[in-house]
Amino acid sequence: MFNAVVLAVILLFVLAIFRVHIVLAMVISALAGGLLGGLGLSKTIESFSGGLGAGAEIALSYALLGAFAVALSKTGLPDALAHSLIARSKGSADATSVKKLKGFIMFAILLLAISSQNVLPIHIAFIPIIIPPLLGLFNDLKIDRRRMAIIMTFGLVTPYMFLPIGFGDIYLNQILLPNLQENGMDTAGASVIKAMAIPALGMLFGLLLGLYNYRKPREYEMRNIAPDDYEIPVVTKSKLLLSSIVVIATLVVQLTTESMIIAATTGLLLFLVLRLVRFSEADDVITRGMRMMSFIGFVMISANGFSNVLRETGDIEPLVENSKSLMGDSQLVAAFVMLSIGLLVTVGIGSSFSTIPVIAAIFVPLCIQYGFSLEATIAIIGTAGALGDAGSPASDSTLGPTSGLNADGQHDHMRETVIPTFLHYNLPLLIFGTIAAVIL
Repeated sequence: MFNAVVLAVILLFVLAIFRVHIVLAMVISALAGGLLGGLGLSKTIESFSGGLGAGAEIALSYALLGAFAVALSKTGLPDALAHSLIARSKGSADATSVKKLKGFIMFAILLLAISSQNVLPIHIAFIPIIIPPLLGLFNDLKIDRRRMAIIMTFGLVTPYMFLPIGFGDIYLNQILLPNLQENGMDTAGASVIKAMAIPALGMLFGLLLGLYNYRKPREYEMRNIAPDDYEIPVVTKSKLLLSSIVVIATLVVQLTTESMIIAATTGLLLFLVLRLVRFSEADDVITRGMRMMSFIGFVMISANGFSNVLRETGDIEPLVENSKSLMGDSQLVAAFVMLSIGLLVTVGIGSSFSTIPVIAAIFVPLCIQYGFSLEATIAIIGTAGALGDAGSPASDSTLGPTSGLNADGQHDHMRETVIPTFLHYNLPLLIFGTIAAVIL
C-alpha cells in the first residue's frame, strides 16, 4: 500500500513543476494526502484549517516588511545608493581604475543584498529600484550579468539561513526551531549559527566559484529604459540622514524585541512621524507593501496546513521506518538522501520558508532514529529547506535578480539566473550540508 505522505509530497512537486499555483497545489495535495491516509474529507479539511494559524504570525511579518520596504523606497535612500555608484564611475578610464570600479560595484551590491535580509529587511524590493539604473554602467564595464545574479542570490539566501536576524529570525527562530519542537525534538540550548556555519561556507564556496567562472567580459547592447519607471529623484541630506536613523532604530527594535512585526511597525510609524512618508500616502504604502509580500505569506500559511494534514494521517511513522531500512545504518547516506529530498521539494515549491513545515514532519523523526545531534538536525533540515531556493524558477531569490537584470530585455531567467545559481549553490550545499550533518 502506498504511503499517503509520499504521494502527497510527490503530487505537490508534480503540480508545482506543471506551474499550478503553489497555494492551490498545496490545497489539492493536502486533500489527496488526507483522503489517501484515511482521514476522510471532513477530517482532512479540519486538519488543514487547524494548521493554518501557525503561519499567521509569519505572514503578518512579511506583510509589514513589505510596507516598510515601500516606505523606504519613497525616502529616496535606495535611489541615492544607485546614484552614488553611477557617480563613482565617472572618470574611470584606465584598466586599473575599471577593475577597481567593477570590484567596488559588485561588493556594494553584495552588501546591499545581504543587508536586505537583516539591516534593511526589504528582501527583493531593492532590486527593481537599484539595478535597472545601473545596467548602462554594467554594459560599459562589460560585466557578465550572470555574475551579478550569483552575487544577489548569495546575498538573498545566505543571511537568512545563517544569521538569526531579520528574515533569518523568521526562518531559523520562527519556522525551523518551532517545527523541530512540534515534531518531537527538544531545541533547548540550540545554536543555529553553529549548526548552519558549515552550510553557509558552502554558499561562500559557490559564490567564489561563480565569480571566477563568469569573470570574462561580456558584451550587451545599450538600450534605453523608460525614464518614468527608473528616474532617480533628488533627495536632501537631511532626508537621507533621517532615513538612516529610521533604519538603525528599526534594527535596534528588532534585535531587542526579537519581533519582526514590532520592528516593521516601529519603522513605519517613524517614517510617518518624521514626515518621510506623508500621512496621506500611508494607506497606499501599506497596501502596496502587503500586496508585494502577500504571495509569500499565503504560501507559508498553506504550507503549515499541508504539513498538519501529513502529521494527522499517521503515515509519517511507517515512512520513517521504511526509509531507515532503505538507507541502512549510515548517517552519511541518510543525510544526503534527506538533503536531496529537500532540494526537490524546494525547487518545486519555490520557497525555502514554506518547505520547512512540509519536510520537518518527516525529517525530524528520521534524524531522531539515526541519532543525529540537535545541531546536526538543524543543519540537515535548515539546509534541506534552503536547497533549491537558489535555482528554483519560482523562487524570489531568482525572480528578484532577473526582474532587475532583465529590465532592458537582455537577461534570460532560466539560462542566466536559474541554471547558474542552481549549479553554483545547490551542489556545494549538498556537500557541505552532508559534512555538517556528520561532524556536528
